[in-house]
Amino acid sequence: MSNTQKTTLSVEKIGGTSMSDYQAVRDNIILYPENFYNRIFVVSAYGGITDDLLEHKKTDQPGVYGLFANDDVDDDWRIALDQLSLKLNKINANLFADDELRLKANDFIDERIAETKQLLNHLQDLCRHGHFSLESHLLTVRELLASLGEAHSAWNLAHLLQTEGVNARFVDLTGWQADEALPLDAMIETHLGEIDFTKELPIVTGYTHCRENLMYTFDRGYSEMTFSRIAVLCQASEAVIHKEYHLSSADPRLVGEENVVPIGKTNYDIADQLANLGMEAVHPRAAQGLRQAQIPLRIKNTFDPGHHGTIFTEDYVSEYPQVEIIAGMQHLIALEVFDQEMMGQQGTYEKVIIDATNRLKCQVITKDFNANTITIYLKASLKKVKRLAEQLKQGLPTATINTSKVALASAMGSDMRIKGLLAKAVQTLFDQGINVEAIHQNTRQVEMQFFVNETDYEKAVKALHSNLIEVHNHGKAICEH
Repeated sequence: MSNTQKTTLSVEKIGGTSMSDYQAVRDNIILYPENFYNRIFVVSAYGGITDDLLEHKKTDQPGVYGLFANDDVDDDWRIALDQLSLKLNKINANLFADDELRLKANDFIDERIAETKQLLNHLQDLCRHGHFSLESHLLTVRELLASLGEAHSAWNLAHLLQTEGVNARFVDLTGWQADEALPLDAMIETHLGEIDFTKELPIVTGYTHCRENLMYTFDRGYSEMTFSRIAVLCQASEAVIHKEYHLSSADPRLVGEENVVPIGKTNYDIADQLANLGMEAVHPRAAQGLRQAQIPLRIKNTFDPGHHGTIFTEDYVSEYPQVEIIAGMQHLIALEVFDQEMMGQQGTYEKVIIDATNRLKCQVITKDFNANTITIYLKASLKKVKRLAEQLKQGLPTATINTSKVALASAMGSDMRIKGLLAKAVQTLFDQGINVEAIHQNTRQVEMQFFVNETDYEKAVKALHSNLIEVHNHGKAICEH
C-alpha cells in the first residue's frame, strides 16, 4: 500500500465490551478527538456473542459450534443458533431508532444466519455417510460461525455512524460467499487499497477469511492478527486497542480500583511477559508484527478518553529502575522430576519432558533446574497433568515425579536493576506470613517470579503491589507522556 499516509494513519481495534456501548464508542473513540478520518477501525463482536457462537472463553460452555461439533442431540445447535438470532435482533432494536434502518440491520444478519444454518444442515446430512468425516470440516465451521459476530457489529457501527454524518464504510473481510480464499495480505489490500482514508472511515471486521486460516493458528486471537497486519500493511503511525479498562499496575479487582495506576509507557518485552501469564495486552504474534515494523501500540480505556493510555514501544526503558506491574496466575501445578541419575544428562531429560508437554498441549509457564531435578510450572487441568506424569514415568523410569498446587506472583518492569529489590520483595512476603516456594529472576531483570501456595495468591499480589508500587504515589500514570 502507499506510504503517503504513514505519518498520519492510526489503526485502531475496539474490544467487544466497548462495542456493546455504542454511545461510548461514538463519543469517546470515533468523535474523540474531533478529526475522525485518517483512522481505520477493526471491531470485535459485541460482548459475549463470540462465546455464544463458539464456546464460553472462561467456562468452555459450548456455543453453537461446540454443540454442532459434539452433535449429542441433533437440534441443540439449531436451537442455540435461533436463540442467538433473537439476541442479535434485540441488540439491533436497542441500537437503531430508525425503523427502516433497523429492518435493514436485521435483514443483513438474518440472511447470514439463515445461510449458515442451511450450510450446517447440509454438512451434517453429508457427514452421516461413511465417506465424509465431520472432523475434517470443523475448522471451516468454526470460522464460518465466528465471522457472524464481527460482520454484525461492523455493519451496525458503520451504518450508525453514517446517521451521525460520518462517511463510514463497512469493510467485510469475512469472505462471505467468496469463490476462493485469498492470502491475508491480498485480502486486506483488495478491500482497503482503494479507500481514501482522508475522506472515508473504514469499519473493518475483526475476522478475516484468508488462505492462512487465522483461527487454525490464533483461534480467538484472530481479530488482533487482522488489526496488526492492517497496521503493518498501511504503514500506520500508531496502533491503538480500545478496552474497557486501563492497562494498570495490577488487577484492580485484587488490589482495589483506588490503588492501581495506569502504566503509561513500557516496551514489547513486557507485553510478552504479560502474555506468558495469560494477560495479553495484545496477542504475541500481533505484537511481533507491530514491533518489527516499529509501530507503537497504545492501549486506551474507552471510558476514560482523556487519559493518554499506555504505549508499548520496542526500545523504551524507564528513566529510573522501577517495578511497573504486579501480575500472576493463581492456579498452577508444579511438576517435579527428580532422578539421581540425571547429573550431566539434563538435556536428555528435558527433551523427554518437552516432547510430552507438547504432545499433551500443556502450557509451560516456566521451569527450573538443578543437578538432579527439573521442575516445570504448568497451566493445565489436573486430568491432563496426571496423564503427563504417567507418560513421563514411562519415558523416565528411574525418576520420581511429584506434583503440587502453586500460584505465581510476578513483578515486572522495563528496568528493575535495583539493588536490594529482590530482598525487599521477599521480606514483603515474609512479613505477610507467605512462604516462597520458588523464585525466578534472570539476568535481563525485567521480571521476578515468586511461587507461593495458591491460597496465598491474592495476599501476595496485594502485598507486592503495596510495597513496590503504591509507595511511590505515581499519580496519573507510572510514566506520563
